[in-house]
Amino acid sequence: MIGLLSVIGAGASDPGELRLRKALLVAVALMVLPAGVAWGALYWVAGERAAALLPWGYVLGSLASLVAFQLTRSFVLLRRAQLLLILVVPFLLGVVLGGFTSSSGVILWSLLAPLGAIAFDGPRRAGRWFVAYAVLLAVAEPLAGLVRPAGGDLPTAFVVGFQALNIAAVSVVAFVLLVAFARQREDAQQKADGLLLNLLPPEIAELLKADSRQIAEHFDAASVLFADVVDFTPLSARLSAHEVVGLLDRLFTDFDALTDRYGLEKIKTIGDAYMVAAGVPRRRPDHAQVLATMALEMLDLAATHRRDDGAAIELRIGINSGPVVAGVIGRRKFIYDLWGDAVNTASRMESLGMPGHVQIAEGAYELLKDDFVCEPRGLVEVKGKGAIQTWYLVGPKPA
Repeated sequence: MIGLLSVIGAGASDPGELRLRKALLVAVALMVLPAGVAWGALYWVAGERAAALLPWGYVLGSLASLVAFQLTRSFVLLRRAQLLLILVVPFLLGVVLGGFTSSSGVILWSLLAPLGAIAFDGPRRAGRWFVAYAVLLAVAEPLAGLVRPAGGDLPTAFVVGFQALNIAAVSVVAFVLLVAFARQREDAQQKADGLLLNLLPPEIAELLKADSRQIAEHFDAASVLFADVVDFTPLSARLSAHEVVGLLDRLFTDFDALTDRYGLEKIKTIGDAYMVAAGVPRRRPDHAQVLATMALEMLDLAATHRRDDGAAIELRIGINSGPVVAGVIGRRKFIYDLWGDAVNTASRMESLGMPGHVQIAEGAYELLKDDFVCEPRGLVEVKGKGAIQTWYLVGPKPA
């Protein structure tokens, strides 16, 4: 139903939420039309010819606004026309019929204007519509006394029956509007949560939603991995922009799958570099072992991807373990990042490593030497630290 209605007045560039709002307003407008025709017919049969013309006038005005919407694609025009019609016509009908009692409380329909403004415009501007409704509600009875002092002469059963119909119909439409508004909010919240979870770990995202204060935490033991595509700069110079992005997207998507499978935390990508950590924000005793296992799989996985010359993609990978500080930086574009000597050393292990190898520093070696074969590389000069001992991670030791 909504899919069919979304064609009316839809623009090719309309975002999904706007297309949904348009479809919902068109659906509500079409849903009220049969009620307007029926109301007018009943008043006509009952002898209230002037009163009958008002619901029929509403039907014609509503149809005209739908046609104009299809021609102009102006959602503002449709929204204002529909809200104005549903606000004014029941008020006039109540005045013509002689007041609240004689008109069976038909002015209740006007309440749909501020409710519709909440769903299709926004809570801020909906206040104006509610003020307009309150003003019309206040002047309706005095004005009806001037226009028709004796009140309407409809049969009591007719008046009571219309009261029931007005209450029931307004309740149904109001319920539909509120459900539509709630679903819009729910969908928007789910999209926002999904985007936040793409940027931050679930635990950090929940903390950020609950408390906007600075989020920072110290971890005594964690492991950090940096991976970089070998000779990516000359490779990217030979490829088109689409090919470069496609290559990295396929490669990093595979790495993301590994990260999820091992329950680790992807920190960020920087150009052709990939950073992942274990032990943050969820502490785990095997952080070094699980990250080492993933690193070896990353080498094998990268080899399944090909360069433009047919050669396999190679990585340089660096790992180190130790204390780190983790936290969220920024207020508009969030990033969950790590700091500390262990992080800096892991980055140096990658940049000073050899293609197709996982180079580890002493912090990681002490945690891995009992479970993995580690080949000594010797001393490596690291900026800011001097010469440090490093090893190549070969693979797990035989059981």
